[in-house]
Amino acid sequence: MGPEQPRVAPRHLAVVGAGWAGLAAAIRGCALGMKVTVFEMAPQAGGRARSMDAPDEAQAQPKLRLDNGQHILIGAYTRTLDLMRTVGVDPDLTLQRQPLMLVDEQGRGLRLPKGHAVLAFVLGVLRCQTWPLQARWALLGVAIRWRLQNFQCSPRTTVAQLTASLPRVIRDDLIDPLCVAALNTPASQASGSVFLRVLRDALFAGPGAADLLLPREPLAHLLPEPAWAWLESQGATIKTRHRVMTIQRSEGAWRVDGEPFDGVVLACSAPEAARLTGTVSPAWAQQASAVAYQAIVTVYAHHPMAQLPSPMVALRATEQHPAQFAFDLGRLRQAPGCLALVVSGANSLLLSGLPEATRRILHQAAEVFASQPWGGSLQAISTIAERRATFACTPGLVRPPMAIAPHCVAAGDYVEGPYPATLEGAIRSGEAAVQACWQGMHAKSKVP
Repeated sequence: MGPEQPRVAPRHLAVVGAGWAGLAAAIRGCALGMKVTVFEMAPQAGGRARSMDAPDEAQAQPKLRLDNGQHILIGAYTRTLDLMRTVGVDPDLTLQRQPLMLVDEQGRGLRLPKGHAVLAFVLGVLRCQTWPLQARWALLGVAIRWRLQNFQCSPRTTVAQLTASLPRVIRDDLIDPLCVAALNTPASQASGSVFLRVLRDALFAGPGAADLLLPREPLAHLLPEPAWAWLESQGATIKTRHRVMTIQRSEGAWRVDGEPFDGVVLACSAPEAARLTGTVSPAWAQQASAVAYQAIVTVYAHHPMAQLPSPMVALRATEQHPAQFAFDLGRLRQAPGCLALVVSGANSLLLSGLPEATRRILHQAAEVFASQPWGGSLQAISTIAERRATFACTPGLVRPPMAIAPHCVAAGDYVEGPYPATLEGAIRSGEAAVQACWQGMHAKSKVP
């Protein structure tokens, strides 16, 4: 027998940030046999998709937890669903799956039947009686043209320009709501090429890809808290309330606030990553600093009798009536009588301040639901503004690359990639970042 080979100590990976990208990165690092340390400045995981306790005056039994915004998943989010299963969460129990529907406060609108997404889309459009027949055929004709063009367009094209030939009713009832839901950017400013990528993945990723997956539990229960527990069970080191101040390259390794690591994944926000990389990679830091953002505002309101015709209702949005969606948390088995009124792409709304934003949204709800006995009696529980909810997904946007320096990579939904700012994009980015970092370390270890 030859001499016993020395055991190689596991590589030590630092993950800065415990949002969904950071959690995905840490889980992949553990799966690869790495020693993982996670730094998170907040007291809890989740980042921009987290849960918090409702104000004391709004509490009930069981204790009410509110998300910092309503997140919609779709069936095509395969990596998100797989990661939930990895940490012990059953998506079939925690998410309500239903075919895509965009209905108004009276339950009228587009409803896709079950089945293959393409056939379901065609049947759903043809059956949508709220649209004139000519408008329905026009939409199907444009959709066929997009398919023949492989869902591609000029990177400088906005969604509004891409869909300008469609009848106004289609743009108002379908395109605008889908655009702000998927890209969190108004159609007049949003990237047409990214919008087409979302449509392609939803319609051609197989049966169920276009299904809506609506959370039946607070976001923290879907991934952040179970992932936290899973990482601890795998021996990962968790450091909350720790804002990383410096990362430095030293003798072929990295130091995070003076602690040595073999690799670093910056899964924090773009501004934080830019701050940390100012001396490490000034060009990358400049790109990250240039990322612009769109806000999301959510008003949680309550009335004991409040109920919508479906878990999610699309609203006609105007400057004075800014909310695009209303969610019935009672129908989602979270909080009976509680509605979440959501404004995506809310930068302009916030210019007037949160109190005025709340007033407009509640006034809109009173008018939209005026025929309901509870319509004018909704009481605001809480207004939550996520001012950097997503990057502004605009035409020609140049997003910073994943690679920053040797064994130092970025992860997050803002990092270069084909997806808009979604949970799926964040998770795929986190996994890819660790894979690239690990492969770089592995290649280095093989150099003679």
